[in-house]
Amino acid sequence: MPEKKQILIIYLFLTVTTLLAFWQVGNNEFINFDDNVYVTMNRHVRSGITGEGLLWAFTTGEAANWHPLTWISHMLDVQIFGLNPHWHHLINLLFHLVNVLLLFFVLHRMTKAPWRSAFVAALFAFHPLHVESVAWVAERKDVLSTFFWMLTLVAYAHYAGKPRLKSFLAVAALLALGLMAKPMLVTLPFVLLLLDYWPLGRFEQKQPAEAIQKETNSPPAARRKKGKPGKQAPKIIVEMQKPPGNKSLWTLVCPLILEKAPLFVLTILSCAATYIAQKTGGAVAPTEVYTLGIRIGNVFSSYLGYITKTIWPNNLAVLYPHPGPLPLWQTLGTALFLVAVTFAVIRKARRFPFLPVGWLWFTGTLIPVIGIVQVGGQAMADRYAYIPSIGLFIMAAWGCPELVKKWSYGKEALAASSLLCLLCFFTLTWVQVGYWHDSITLTGHAVEVTVDNHHMYKLRALANNSLGNHEQAIEDYGKAVEINPNDADVFNDRGFTYNSIGKYTLAVEDFNRAIEMNPRFANAYNNRGTAYSAIGNYARAVEDFSRAIEIEPRHSLAYLNRALAYTVLNRRAQALADLDRAIETNSHYSEAYYRRGVAYQSQGNYKQAIDDFNKAIENNYFDKVEVFCNRGAAFGYLGEHAKAIEDFNRAIEINPEHAKAHFNRGVEYGQAGDHTRALQDFDRAIQIKPDFPEALYFRGVIHGIMGNEDQATEDMKKAARLGYEDAKKFLELQGE
Repeated sequence: MPEKKQILIIYLFLTVTTLLAFWQVGNNEFINFDDNVYVTMNRHVRSGITGEGLLWAFTTGEAANWHPLTWISHMLDVQIFGLNPHWHHLINLLFHLVNVLLLFFVLHRMTKAPWRSAFVAALFAFHPLHVESVAWVAERKDVLSTFFWMLTLVAYAHYAGKPRLKSFLAVAALLALGLMAKPMLVTLPFVLLLLDYWPLGRFEQKQPAEAIQKETNSPPAARRKKGKPGKQAPKIIVEMQKPPGNKSLWTLVCPLILEKAPLFVLTILSCAATYIAQKTGGAVAPTEVYTLGIRIGNVFSSYLGYITKTIWPNNLAVLYPHPGPLPLWQTLGTALFLVAVTFAVIRKARRFPFLPVGWLWFTGTLIPVIGIVQVGGQAMADRYAYIPSIGLFIMAAWGCPELVKKWSYGKEALAASSLLCLLCFFTLTWVQVGYWHDSITLTGHAVEVTVDNHHMYKLRALANNSLGNHEQAIEDYGKAVEINPNDADVFNDRGFTYNSIGKYTLAVEDFNRAIEMNPRFANAYNNRGTAYSAIGNYARAVEDFSRAIEIEPRHSLAYLNRALAYTVLNRRAQALADLDRAIETNSHYSEAYYRRGVAYQSQGNYKQAIDDFNKAIENNYFDKVEVFCNRGAAFGYLGEHAKAIEDFNRAIEINPEHAKAHFNRGVEYGQAGDHTRALQDFDRAIQIKPDFPEALYFRGVIHGIMGNEDQATEDMKKAARLGYEDAKKFLELQGE
């Protein structure tokens, strides 16, 4: 078969099988593990592409990372697709597919071995370890940064074939873009050095051989010099001879390292920015939690774990709990194993150069995430293997043919076993993608396949809370407490759940325990304050909100909650001041704008109220019906009845069963003299809410205006029985 046709078949195979293996991601939802941070609850991302958002992307350290291109990628998704998870997932899949095809392209270009390169690309395409990077929207940074990783390799292959400044600048530019998507690319210059060794062969001596001129005797048939018979004429013969001696390895490698100095500078800057962002964001675990000895033990254990899961991808989970201190024998055993493999592949380097390249690719690219600098509470993560696993795939793709080349039917056996391996991985990937369908399924699977995973119990509890399954959430929090009774977050979260179902005494107990563990836990003080507010103890609530603000002066929610408590205590000036402060700390705080609008409205300051209601709408306040109702009422008080009716129309369009909106619109129609429409709205309001005294009273007024005295009196009596004072006065005047 012609080579071009083979290559086309390989591209088609990789495309179709990758899409089939991952296609069901399009049915998956956002999950409550980082998807909220990166997309669903991120104000800047939810706004799409804006000038403010782009500036924020390049200056923020949110999510304990500096990766502006990742933020912009999510913003672009929202700009085009909104918050439909289907398309966010499919864009991840598209990047993964392109990465697969680029990996095959660059390996084939460097090695001229299409089928071995195809095997590596296929393993990369649908290895179950890679599901996390593709099926998790928040891991866009993985597939996006790898896209630039692959483009950098393509550019470097071009540069290595014909070194030019322009080509090198392209390599540097692509590396810089990749680092702005995820700092995982800090190891890429090291990988380029490995590729210089094999398959690019740039470690070999390339100096031209010397042309040595030798004077030798001509053969007998040579032409003789004139006048000197019997004497042979000299003849110049050019021979090629290698230069004497061999240059040292360092002499060969040093220029290649110096060549990449600008690339190493980029990675150093990225490392610094990442460490600052993670340290500032609190993602770097302190040495008191994970000592150096614990970290080193986990490093060796994780290396072995990644190798094991690459070969046998069983019990994969979104989070593997950190094991803490490991037995000394286990640490020493895994360390000796890794040293032995390293020694073996280096010994075989001359004969099998792909072995050290693959092994050092794997071990080297894992260094930033192997746990020396412990980020988060996990021992390891499937997503961290997305790029490193390529090294092991290279070892397998080039090593296995060497093992069977002397076997009878070795090629046939290798082809069959390779297809079987790919089929198994394809099936496991399809199953693993299904676990990412939603938060409950994902966390439930993690709980089943790991031991004492209190992080996953917490996340499953949060997911149950969001679905209204509060009792199940409390049960999961209880299991998390059993595993780790010293996690203040669990008590705070469980207390929040108790608040949600009205068990305020239990909520206060949990908040107390959270505060005992962490006396500077601002959120726990704020949440305890809401519990005290709910049971009517507003003085204690104000104390807790004030303590939260003292700990965290920009705690906008605590300002809002304290303002609500001050309102109940009739300390309206202080309430308004707190609402001002909440908005100062968060200029997009929609609920603070709404509450301040209500406060202005209660003071008769309708113009400022309308301004704040406008701001609440601009910033997507969750209860748009209430905003439109209140703004419509403010317009009505100002005599702008057309605008008032328009707002009530919008409220009713959103919720046709909103009695207050119908009532308010009826009042406006009555003010405008449209008694028929006014009656229709009052009828509808009473139909929705039969014990609505204001609606009964105003319907009675309209009936009276229209001459329906009996109906007017009947409505007034009903309103009076419900305690409406104006109705009572009306009946008194009528002698009823």
